[in-house]
Amino acid sequence: MTPSPLDALNDVLPPEQVAWWPLSLPMLALIALSSLLLISVIVIAYRRWQYGAAKREALKLSAQHRTDPLALHGLLKRLTKHYYGNNMAAQSSANWCKTLNKLTKANFQEQDIVSLYNPNSSAELLPKLSQAIKTYKIKERLDV
Repeated sequence: MTPSPLDALNDVLPPEQVAWWPLSLPMLALIALSSLLLISVIVIAYRRWQYGAAKREALKLSAQHRTDPLALHGLLKRLTKHYYGNNMAAQSSANWCKTLNKLTKANFQEQDIVSLYNPNSSAELLPKLSQAIKTYKIKERLDV
């Protein structure tokens, strides 16, 4: 009997499984870049959230003191001291009105601020002070 020609063939070996890990250098660079981008976006968002914490606290406190105009004015002073420093918060009444008008787009007059410290201060400034706290700008340049 003649031998079969198929017996002379060598066994065919299947290819080995290719692993997903050693990635190519461009893929490693893409992973590193996207990770760095994601971390930087998270850090920036967290810093912005932390930067606005004082204003959020002032809004919460203004809801508690909505019948006391002097307390609302104190909140505006505290916001200004926090975001712009002691020098901006400790100005004369005329300069303080200019600063408030620039930071809140409200129309405060010097007599409005002086009337807060009278013994019988009226409640007519309450809506204006509450609105000033809501519209307070925390990233305005005042040294221009």
